[in-house]
Amino acid sequence: MPDPFPYKSQLELPVIGLEAEFKVFVDGEETTPEAVWRTPVAFVDRPLLQRTSKSLQLPTGGALYFDGGVIEVVTPVIEIAPQCTARAVRSLWEQIGFVRGQLDWWEAHTGRDVRLQAFSCHVNISFELPREERGSNRTVQKLALLLAHLLPVPAIVAGANRRSTGIGVRPRRERIEITADFTPDPGLMAATVALIVGITRDVIGWPSYRVEELDARGVPRLADVAPGRHPSRNGWVTRDFHFPRNPFEGDLDAEVWRTADGRSIALRALARETVMLFGDAIRAVADPFSVHLLLSLVRGETPALLDLDHRPAAYDDVGRTIRWGSVLPELENFAALMPGDAPRRRSADLEEKLAPPWSGASHERPTLERRAPAPLPSPRRLTRSAYERVFLKLGGRQPLRIGRELLTPVRVKGWYHSVFRAPDGEERLLSIDQLRRVQY
Repeated sequence: MPDPFPYKSQLELPVIGLEAEFKVFVDGEETTPEAVWRTPVAFVDRPLLQRTSKSLQLPTGGALYFDGGVIEVVTPVIEIAPQCTARAVRSLWEQIGFVRGQLDWWEAHTGRDVRLQAFSCHVNISFELPREERGSNRTVQKLALLLAHLLPVPAIVAGANRRSTGIGVRPRRERIEITADFTPDPGLMAATVALIVGITRDVIGWPSYRVEELDARGVPRLADVAPGRHPSRNGWVTRDFHFPRNPFEGDLDAEVWRTADGRSIALRALARETVMLFGDAIRAVADPFSVHLLLSLVRGETPALLDLDHRPAAYDDVGRTIRWGSVLPELENFAALMPGDAPRRRSADLEEKLAPPWSGASHERPTLERRAPAPLPSPRRLTRSAYERVFLKLGGRQPLRIGRELLTPVRVKGWYHSVFRAPDGEERLLSIDQLRRVQY
C-alpha cells in the first residue's frame, strides 16, 4: 500500500519570500532580543506553533525569529504568479504589524519602551532550473555574480537611502537571495521588490549567466564596478567602495558615471533604461501600483530616498504606523520636493495610478484597551496565494481532516513541511504541497 504521506524534499512550485531584520532598542539603548526575552514566547500573549527554540509560526502566516542579535520576520513562501510581489510585501508588513502589536502589549505590561530599527531586507527567489539545463556558464553561482553587476543601480535608485552601503547577492541551493536595506514604506518596498524579482526571474531564463551576456543583450551597466566577495555563503556584494565613486552620495541626475560602452550617464537614467528593458518581466510578477510607482521613481516624477538630504526618521521606529504612501512624510507631498523644472502631474492622476494594490485601513499602534493589531486590509483587489493560505491556516492552528482522522498541527519544519498529530498520538510529517492539494 503506498504511503499516504510520502516525504517531499522540495516545493513543487517556484516561489518568492521576504525576510526583514530589525535591531532592537529598549528604553533607548540598543540590545539583543535574546538578552531581553531569551525567546520570542516572552512577549507574545497567545500560544503559537513552534518552529525552533527561537522561532514561532505567526497567525499572520509568516514566522518570527531571534537570529544573530536581531529580530527577524519572514513571509511564508508565495508562488510566483502575477502580483506575487505585492502579496509578498503585504505579507511582510502583516508579520511586522503582528510583532509590533505584541511588543506594544509587552510595553503596556512592563512600562518599558521598545523600538525596532530597520536593518535589512532579503528577497528570496526560486532557482528551479532543471539539472540537465545547467552547465558551466549556467550555475547559481554565476547567476549571483551577474546579478551583482545588474541589480545594484536600479535597486539603489528605487529603495536605497543616504546611509546605505551596498547590495548583496547570495546563491543558495535552490534559490537566489538578494540583500539590501529595509525600506520602511510599504509602497517603496513594493516597487523595489517588483524590480528585483522581475529582473531576476527574466535572467534565470537566459542561456548563459556570464557577465558578458549583459553587453550582448544591450543591458546598460557601469564601467569599473567590481563586486566583492560576500562575507557569507560564497556570494557577492556591491558596496559603495566597489564603485568609482559612492553612489549613495551626490545627485542621482548628475551625468558623472561612465557605462561599459563608453557613455556618460546619470544613475537615475541608467536605472530607467534597465527598467524599460525588463518592463515586461517586472509587469509579469508585479501589481499595477508597484509598476507605476517604479516608473515614476526612475523617471524622476517621484523623488527617491536618495533625493533627500538625510535618511528619514521612520527607519528608527518601524511598525508604529503601517500606511501605504505616508509612512515617510518626507515623500508624502512629493510634488513640493521636486525641482522647479521637473514634470508635474495632476493629483487626480496620482491618486488613480498610484493607488495601493488593496484597500483597507492601516495597522495602527494598538491602545492599551485594544491589544491586538487592527484588522488586516480587505484583500478585495489582491487574493491570497495557495501556499499563503496553507500557512495562514497553520498559523491559526487549524486542524486538518483526512479521511476519518482529525489531525492537529503541532509544529512547522522550515518552509516545506509541517507536523500534525493524529488522535492516537502518532505524528505525521506533511509537505506544504500535500496540504495545498487537500485544500487545507
